[in-house]
Amino acid sequence: MQEIVDRLSANDRAADIARTLLLPYLNHAATMYESGYATRDDIDASMRFGCGYPIGPLALVDALGARTVTTGLEKLFAETGDELHQPSGILTTMAADGTSFEQAGGADEGGEPQLRHEIETVGVVGTGTMASGIVEVFAKSGYDVVYVGRSEDKVDGVVARITKSLDKAISRGKLDEDGKASVLSRLTGSTEREALAGVDIVVEAIAEDLDIKLELFRDLDRITKPGAILATTTSSLSISDCAAATSRPQDVIGMHFFNPAPVMKLVEVVSADETTPEVAETVRALCLSTGKHPVSCGDRAGFIVNALLFPYLNDAIKLHEASGDSLTEIDDAMKETKLPMGPFELLDVVGNDVSLAIQQTLVSTFGHAGWTPAPTLERLVAEGKQGRKTGEGFHTY
Repeated sequence: MQEIVDRLSANDRAADIARTLLLPYLNHAATMYESGYATRDDIDASMRFGCGYPIGPLALVDALGARTVTTGLEKLFAETGDELHQPSGILTTMAADGTSFEQAGGADEGGEPQLRHEIETVGVVGTGTMASGIVEVFAKSGYDVVYVGRSEDKVDGVVARITKSLDKAISRGKLDEDGKASVLSRLTGSTEREALAGVDIVVEAIAEDLDIKLELFRDLDRITKPGAILATTTSSLSISDCAAATSRPQDVIGMHFFNPAPVMKLVEVVSADETTPEVAETVRALCLSTGKHPVSCGDRAGFIVNALLFPYLNDAIKLHEASGDSLTEIDDAMKETKLPMGPFELLDVVGNDVSLAIQQTLVSTFGHAGWTPAPTLERLVAEGKQGRKTGEGFHTY
């Protein structure tokens, strides 16, 4: 941590770049905490487990000192006039009082979450990479899993992906043949949604299209037993809209896994207005039982991770456009602060089309002009340069 603090305190161009991009990110995290949207611990855990950051944003504010962060933001605000660079109220107060987020608290109350609903069998709808990963996560954790796809080929593809993953674990000495057989024995694939009639929770991981999801939730409401929890892995759509398509909105929740699901520890547990506390607690406990780290938040665009990550990525593009700093210089400057990837490397991994769509959603939701998608991002998407998946994005592969 001290190495990061020292890097951000340095007097060179790389440090200037890092401060320019990190200070608004820290400000946004402070505003998120101040609004009561998520706890301190959940905000910090989201960025550590969801993005691989070495330290959460609020812990980084404490390490730097609220006064240092506030002074840096005031300087940035004087230069840009961007309201997003004006220090949040809680940062200003902490700077004046000499207090910290650690002193302010924010850990979850009530101890370890418990399963308030019995969960023995898990249903999964979808057969893509994310759905297959979720099936693997639950089966490896001892749950029977019923998964549904549109065709026999797609259903068989899930078994093939999981078998490949388990074979890789065996080759690394992390699993044996008996363990592999045990996991595979818990899988039941079907092309009929009616196979989900007896499951205790359904996790859908189908196309990120609201109309398609609404049709599915109407069908799941008809098929699944009373009390079954209906969860969506959406990263951008409204949980409340999905819930409204059912007669059981109290049992509908967001369960946002990160890709690849077997590897990434974070799950954002997203409660809509009518989601009961018992359902939310059950889903958090279920996540813990699979070795995941759940964080709680409300039904709002971007949840925690995307709402903090993508404005930072967009700022990096705008900095490149305005300053003339090269993509590599900016990537390297951020990696010097111990981030696992530079912003342009990460944009190319995520996909520039996906990044643009998320940024547009954040702007339409929050209305911050400073989050308007950078022209270069829009241009690359228009040119079909989506990143690694097309061989060219900000960088060439």
